[in-house]
Amino acid sequence: MRQWLGSIVYTILLFISVPIYSTVCCCFRIFGYGASYAVAHNWCRLQFAMLRVLCRLDYSVEGLERLPTTSSIVLMKHSSTWETMAQVLLLPRQCWVLKRELMWVPLLGWAIACMKPIAINRKGGRAAVEQVMTLGRERLDEGLWISIFPEGTRVRDGESRRYGLSGALLAQAAGRPIVPVAHDAGRYWPRRGLYKKRGTIRVVIGEPIATAGRDVRELTAEVQAWVEARLAEMASPG
Repeated sequence: MRQWLGSIVYTILLFISVPIYSTVCCCFRIFGYGASYAVAHNWCRLQFAMLRVLCRLDYSVEGLERLPTTSSIVLMKHSSTWETMAQVLLLPRQCWVLKRELMWVPLLGWAIACMKPIAINRKGGRAAVEQVMTLGRERLDEGLWISIFPEGTRVRDGESRRYGLSGALLAQAAGRPIVPVAHDAGRYWPRRGLYKKRGTIRVVIGEPIATAGRDVRELTAEVQAWVEARLAEMASPG
C-alpha cells in the first residue's frame, strides 16, 4: 500500500512540476541556452529526490570514468520515463534526437525547444537521417553530446527492437566515438506504468567504441549486442 501511495503522489507532483518548470525554462531562455539547461537539470534533480523519498527508488552508476573528454554520441536503451531524466544528470551537457510531436506539447515542448533538440519526423526516412547528420554535427561542434534512443520508442522490459543506424552514421561522419549505456529502469518504472517498484536502478556505461573505418551496421550490431548482454546480466538472479 505504501508503495502504491508513494507512486501516486509522485506522479501527481510530477505532472504539477512540468508546467511550472517548463515556464521557468522558457523564461530563462533570454539569458541563454545554458540558463534553460540549468533549469532542466535542477528539475531532474528534484524528480530523483522525490523518487527516493516517495517511491524508495534510487540508482547506481558504473563506468562514469569511461566517458570521453570530447563530445560523443550516446546510444541508450529506452524502456522507461526514468532515463529521459537520468541522462541529463549523468552525462555531459547534451541534446536529444526525439520525435517532433513532442515539440507540439504546450509548455513542455516549448521548454524542450529551448535546449537545441534534433526533432525529427520518425516517418521521414532519409530526410530524418540527413537532419540528424546535419544538426548532429553542428551540435557536436558546439561541444554538446548527442543522446539517441536507437530503438526509436520505449520498449517493455526484456524486449528489444532493431536499433536504427542514425547514431552510428553520425558518429562515423563526425569522427566521434559511440558510448553505449545500459540500464534496468524498465524493471522498476515500467513503460506506461503508474506503479514504481522499490529498489536501485543500475546504470552501466560502456567503453567508448571507435567508429573510424567501421561499417555502420556492424557498429550498430555491436552496440545492441553489448547493451542487451548487460541487460541479461542485470536480469539474472544473484
